[in-house]
Amino acid sequence: MSYPGDFKYTKEHEWIKANGTTATIGITSHAQESLGDIVFVELPKVGTEVAKGKTFGSVESVKAVSDLYSPASGTVTEVNADLATAPENINKDAHSAWLIKIALKDPSELRSLLSSEDYEKFVAEEN
Repeated sequence: MSYPGDFKYTKEHEWIKANGTTATIGITSHAQESLGDIVFVELPKVGTEVAKGKTFGSVESVKAVSDLYSPASGTVTEVNADLATAPENINKDAHSAWLIKIALKDPSELRSLLSSEDYEKFVAEEN
C-alpha cells in the first residue's frame, strides 16, 4: 500500500494534509481495511475546537466502533456532510474521503507526525 507523500500520519491511523494554516483530516486506507464496511461516522460541528491527540468523533463499522483522534489542534471549519448519507465512501477511497477541515492553531505540531515512509514501516511492524 502506498500512502500519499504530502500527508502526515498518526499511530492511531489518521492522516492530515496541511495547506498553510488550514488542514484536512481523514483516516488511512489501513484503518478502513481493519475496520471493514463503515456504516456510520460521527463528526463534530463546525466551530468545534479539536486538540492534538484527543478524540473528535468516531467511525462505526460492521465490526467495531473506533474513536477518531485529531492529529493537530485547531477549529473545525468544514465537515464532510456526504459521509452522513454515504459513509462507505471511506471504504472506496480513504485518502480522498476526508472527515473534517480545521484552521490550525499551531502548524508546528505537524512536525511530530509520521511521514508516509515512517507510517508504512509502522503499519508493517504492527501487522
